[in-house]
Amino acid sequence: MTSSTLSDDARRRHPSAVPTLDQTFAHPSEKLFSQLLTLYGHQWVYEPLEFPLAWNDKGVPTRGFRPDFFLPAQRLFIELTVLEQRLVTKKNQKVRRFRDLYPEIPLLVVYQRDYHELLRHHDLHAIDGRAA
Repeated sequence: MTSSTLSDDARRRHPSAVPTLDQTFAHPSEKLFSQLLTLYGHQWVYEPLEFPLAWNDKGVPTRGFRPDFFLPAQRLFIELTVLEQRLVTKKNQKVRRFRDLYPEIPLLVVYQRDYHELLRHHDLHAIDGRAA
């Protein structure tokens, strides 16, 4: 009988050991993040709701925000922001507007540096470049 080694434990906790769900994601970083959520035992739903951020004079939504993930058990929305810096400003404006309009709804924003730290933690830094 052999005891499990640290490398065996690490291998079992690696996202590549998590089955890929039959889900279409907007970006490869979202797919990998979903695998990390599953790895840690979180149930999640991908882009379940769109929240209106602006309306026309007839009350019809003209602009919206759809967070990437919802974790039902935690009642938490997660927005993955791994865009190039020049594109983050627009996303941050949507996040600020969302928080102004819906302060009662918890939203966690995962920025590029945090996402890359997760990748490094799981020894996935070799695919960093795919996160645009």
